[in-house]
Amino acid sequence: MWRLGRNLLRHQLHVRYAASGAASSPSLSIWRRRKEMGKEGLMVAKELKRLQCHPGRFDRFMKAHVSRLLKSDLVAVLAEFQRQNLVSLSMKLYDVVRKEIWYRPDMFFYRDMLMMLARNKKVDEARMVWNDLKGEEVHFDQHTFGDLVRAFLDNGLPDEAMWIYNEMRSSPDRPLSLPYRVILKGLISYPELREKVKDDFADLFPDMIVYDPPEDLFSDDGHSVTECEED
Repeated sequence: MWRLGRNLLRHQLHVRYAASGAASSPSLSIWRRRKEMGKEGLMVAKELKRLQCHPGRFDRFMKAHVSRLLKSDLVAVLAEFQRQNLVSLSMKLYDVVRKEIWYRPDMFFYRDMLMMLARNKKVDEARMVWNDLKGEEVHFDQHTFGDLVRAFLDNGLPDEAMWIYNEMRSSPDRPLSLPYRVILKGLISYPELREKVKDDFADLFPDMIVYDPPEDLFSDDGHSVTECEED
C-alpha cells in the first residue's frame, strides 16, 4: 500500500513538472551543479564496484544502502561512475534515480548518460535511454543535439549519430549554424553522410559556405580551419 502511494505521488510530480515546462530548465537542473560525494556516497561507490561481480550480494547491497543515499550523494555516485566509464554500474544507478520520488525528467541527466554510452559504444543501452527520454518528453536544445551527434560520430557510430541528427532536424526549435558546423566537422570521415548534412545546411543557411576537405581541411600552419563561414 505504501509503495502504491509512493508511485502515485511520483507520477503526480512528473505530471506537474512536465506541465510547468521545468523539465529541462538549466537554472533548476541538479545535473549541472558541482557533484561532491559525502562519506556515505564514497563508501557506497567503493562497495558497488567491489560487489559488481557477485550479483546476489550486489542486489542486497543496492536494496539496503543505495536507496538510503541522500539525493546529492546518489547524483555524485552516478556522475563518478559515468566519468570512469563504468557502464553497467551507471545503468544500475540510472534505473535507481528514475524511481526516486524527487526525480524529474531533465535534459542534462539524459545528455550525460548518452555521452557516456557513446564513449563506450553501447548502442542497445543508448537506444533504451533514448526511448526513456522520449517517453518522458524530454526536449534537447540545438547545441545539445549537435554535441550528441558529434559524440557518436567521434566514437565510430555513424548510424546512431544520424538517427539523433534526424531527431534534431524534426525539433521545433529554430536551427542554429554552430551545431551543424560541429556535426559537419565530425562527418569528414563519412563523405556520403556529410553530403546529406551539407545539403541541409545549405537549405537552412543559404548565406553561409561549407568548405570541403581535403584541400581546405588544414591551413598552411597545420591548424584546422573553420568548417563553415559566413559569405
